[in-house]
Amino acid sequence: MPANPYEKYRADAVNTATKEELTLMLFDGAVKFCNQALTAMETKDYEKTNDMIRRVQNIVREFQITLDRKYEISGQLDQLYDYMHSRLIEANVKKDSIILTEIRDHLRSLRDTWKEAMKLAKQYPITEANPTGDTSVAA
Repeated sequence: MPANPYEKYRADAVNTATKEELTLMLFDGAVKFCNQALTAMETKDYEKTNDMIRRVQNIVREFQITLDRKYEISGQLDQLYDYMHSRLIEANVKKDSIILTEIRDHLRSLRDTWKEAMKLAKQYPITEANPTGDTSVAA
């Protein structure tokens, strides 16, 4: 019996995605799970709330674990991810929609920044002639 076409499409998208695209997918997933947790919180479905927040926690930890430590910004991102993870735990324990909304907004901001960085990287790729991706170098 053939698999669900949507599931096949999603699996193909993940299997053929670049690292950058996978990161964007994780950000999208984290935001989606935050929204689902908020909805579950409103309906007092605490089991689903817990499940969705734990999914966000797992994504945030994945971001933290896979940071490339050779870049200065990694330390700052590590602290941000640690803060977000702690706040997610607090939001889950207290079933606090304000905390969860704060984290969702941080994730949206990071996602939007990542998306913009991907766009700029395509416009100004790092090449032998332009090893830094400098935007002032003529293409």
